[in-house]
Amino acid sequence: MQAHELEKQGHDRLIAHSDSTRTPHEDHEAILCLSAEKTQKKTRERRRESRFRIGGFAGMAEVSMCSSSERAELSPEEERVLVRDIAIAAEANSKEGDTFYLITQRWWQYWIDYVNQDQSTNINDGSSLSDHCDSGGSSGLYRPASIDNSDLIDDAKSEDPNMGIEIHDTLLEGRDFVLLPQEVWNQLYSWYGGGPTLPRKVISSGLSQTELAVEVYPLRLQLLVMPKGDNATIRISKKETVGELHQRACEIFDLNLEQVRVWDYYGHQKHALMSDMDKTLDDANIQMDQDILVEVLNDVNGCFSASKGASRNCGSELSQNHNLATTGRELDNTYVSVGVTTRGASCGLTGLLNLGNTCFMNSAIQCLVHTPEFARYFRGDYHREINWHNPLGMAGDLALAFGELLRKLWAPGRTPVAPRPFKAKLARFAAQFSGYNQHDSQELLAFLLDGLHEDLNRVKHKPYLKSRDADGRPDEEVADEYWANHTARNDSIIVDVCQGQYKSTLVCPVCHKVSVTFDPFMYLSLPLQSTTMRSMTVTVFTCDGTALPTVTTVTVPKQGRFRDLIQAVSSSCSLKQNEELKIAEIRNHLLQRLIEDPLTSLSSIKDDDRLAAYKIPKSVKSSKLLQLIHRCQEKETSNTQAASHWKPYGTPLLSSIPLDGETTRSEVQKIVQKMLSPLLKVECLGDTDFSQPSNSDEASDQSHDISPDEASTKFKSDSIRDISGSKMETCSGLPLQMVDENNACIDLSVEEEKAITLSKSSKFIVVYFDWSEKLLGMFDMNYLENLPEVFRYGPVMKKARNEPLSLYTCLESFLREEPLVPDDMWNCPQCKEQRQASKKLDLWRLPNVLVIHLKRFSYSRSMKHKIETFVNFPVHDFDLTNYVASKNNSQRQLYELYALTNHYGSMGSGHYTAHIKLLDENRWYNFDDSHISPINEEEVKSAAAYVLFYRRVKTNDANGNGAVRGRSYQ
Repeated sequence: MQAHELEKQGHDRLIAHSDSTRTPHEDHEAILCLSAEKTQKKTRERRRESRFRIGGFAGMAEVSMCSSSERAELSPEEERVLVRDIAIAAEANSKEGDTFYLITQRWWQYWIDYVNQDQSTNINDGSSLSDHCDSGGSSGLYRPASIDNSDLIDDAKSEDPNMGIEIHDTLLEGRDFVLLPQEVWNQLYSWYGGGPTLPRKVISSGLSQTELAVEVYPLRLQLLVMPKGDNATIRISKKETVGELHQRACEIFDLNLEQVRVWDYYGHQKHALMSDMDKTLDDANIQMDQDILVEVLNDVNGCFSASKGASRNCGSELSQNHNLATTGRELDNTYVSVGVTTRGASCGLTGLLNLGNTCFMNSAIQCLVHTPEFARYFRGDYHREINWHNPLGMAGDLALAFGELLRKLWAPGRTPVAPRPFKAKLARFAAQFSGYNQHDSQELLAFLLDGLHEDLNRVKHKPYLKSRDADGRPDEEVADEYWANHTARNDSIIVDVCQGQYKSTLVCPVCHKVSVTFDPFMYLSLPLQSTTMRSMTVTVFTCDGTALPTVTTVTVPKQGRFRDLIQAVSSSCSLKQNEELKIAEIRNHLLQRLIEDPLTSLSSIKDDDRLAAYKIPKSVKSSKLLQLIHRCQEKETSNTQAASHWKPYGTPLLSSIPLDGETTRSEVQKIVQKMLSPLLKVECLGDTDFSQPSNSDEASDQSHDISPDEASTKFKSDSIRDISGSKMETCSGLPLQMVDENNACIDLSVEEEKAITLSKSSKFIVVYFDWSEKLLGMFDMNYLENLPEVFRYGPVMKKARNEPLSLYTCLESFLREEPLVPDDMWNCPQCKEQRQASKKLDLWRLPNVLVIHLKRFSYSRSMKHKIETFVNFPVHDFDLTNYVASKNNSQRQLYELYALTNHYGSMGSGHYTAHIKLLDENRWYNFDDSHISPINEEEVKSAAAYVLFYRRVKTNDANGNGAVRGRSYQ
């Protein structure tokens, strides 16, 4: 899984000096060396070489700009040289407070090609601008148009006057934009104009605060006013002071400074009163997208209004359940009593300092540290189990670093610990966790457990073992064999505590070969329901004239097969015993394909496809499908004459036509008349005067006043005969054309009793219906014109409150049989072919500590998405007895929650915390980096829950029935 978010510290882009090659990072960071001696030396070298680097400039000295009159005299080569000289002159004076400008990568690259078009080669490697200027480009390029940064702008968010111009949250330097120093931007802007202008400030950053960074994404804060309930969103640099934040709040809400005080209200909990006006927001640990509480003095009694126990969700509404009016002195005393750190003699309440976007690591570490089995193990003599020579491990370094950190966190005292040594060891073992980017806490957790296992593996020399196929042997025997083979190679405290086993069954869809394996697992990644199921919209047509077309939306497994869709639609449209369903993909008003193979993967049907389902009688005798294709006239006007031709229109219809005996043209007419009968407008049922067609919209509204069955009943045979008479296009029948076996069209509106020859080789009998304007006025064609897409994306509609998604439901989705994805085909040993087999998982052996990962983050090439669904997970009595396939153990499989990580915010920015239960105290605490505070058990459940940690409960109920008579932790 990729790192999926940028966190709270401003999402800075660090400036890289031009003596190193810059590579774009997801959070726009690159290290800047600040040595003045190196800066001057490199500047002198670049002056000699006439080279410089774009995208990584330090501060720039002032240089004069060309006027617009001078611009007309400059060639591309002169532009290139002038911009190069500006950058060289300015580069040596980098300092905090300089301004950089974002410019769209698309425009910038075109300008680079334009000024290099006379060169011999073209290089675009993100190196220096002089490299670009001295390299070749395409010849014959036109001068660039004005600068257009519109593709960087988030128009929806830019409508907020307090936010200014907002850019998209997911922009990447080098891919979407380039950062230009002010002098370079000014020069380009004087030549080309355009915009909008997107300035960003250079700030000091890093642990030592000696690195320079361009703050591409300043802090976005939600200001919440109490007791008024007003709210506003602002952008402010993390280097601004608390005093400036006070000033901004007062300006927005029209308040006096003496009237307000401001609180760090992260997670809707008061963490600190922000009263030090000279302190920066960075030093105050204010994070991206967090809440700031603005308390207003009560005019009546001169007191501040406090909000105690406010809602923890991320909305802008504050809970009013416990609003208190207290004096400032009383409120301050209350805050002191529940301060940042907790009191008492209990150990294990030490926080971890945030080193910069390391909340993902802190939350996972705290959950592992507070796992009792690990706490006992690493506080004991674990050194004797370190595998110093395991090539898959880290020579014990990771285990030693984790053990040392665990001991510090369990030591007496409340001083937060900086996990720098551990992070350094982790980065050596996994380079992706180096630096200070935000990452996925579950990804870190999985990697850490695996790394600790390899460092602590008791097996020094792994034997080579090959598991045999089941070959009909009892599952218990095969499972024990697989587990014995696994533990012969893997034996550590991690295996003892966290690893379980599941049964995996694969079935070939062709030869039905069954393959059973028993594999170990470290954690369960449970998909949320919306990630395993898919909504599909299908329009259902009847061929017997008994009902109007209906649109139905069904829910099917996302990785399901066509048979799942058939079953769902059949149930939705109340398919009768003597009917069958034909589903077709419609494209360009034609039947693209008839989906008949029940094993066809539903992934082959895209969201923007259009599906039609046809209810037709089950064929007892030999029959064929009649496909009715609608056509209308399209007029074309050329310079010399006007012409018209027939083009496909609407949605084709299907019906069955028997092959026994002779088939006459009139019989085809009757089949088509019956198919179209529900669409005839009510006022046209007995009216044969087609000279004044009714208004289509009015007729459509009137036709809805009666039921489809009534409309069909009113469409009597005499009315059909009247429609088929001479008054309709002077023909004796409907204007139908049938395609014969020679691909010629036969007019079915004449010689009705004449027999026709049906092709025996073709699956379909194709008939065209040529619609005149008069006929279009008689029928409600909306049902044929507007075929909906399988799934249409749009604004998320507010749904009625349903029962919350249960953790048991997520587990059942994980264990449900489903086909493998097309990219993960199975090589069937019997077919000797790659097959999209069906896969079924069953829990077989459960660990003492069960880690459950809720898959809230999904990725695709064009979209990243977080699922905010609330999952109702049990805190006590998580009963997995009925989900374990092995029946050897008669005891109930009960678990209790003792820890979990939470993720607040969106994919673009967010924050991790942990809820942990100290078992000795039987009390829950919130671990938010260095902040630790007690919480009620009711607060543990939220939509932010991400990774759950359960411990097995040992019960005295040997039968697995009835209430638990006694329990203890194993």
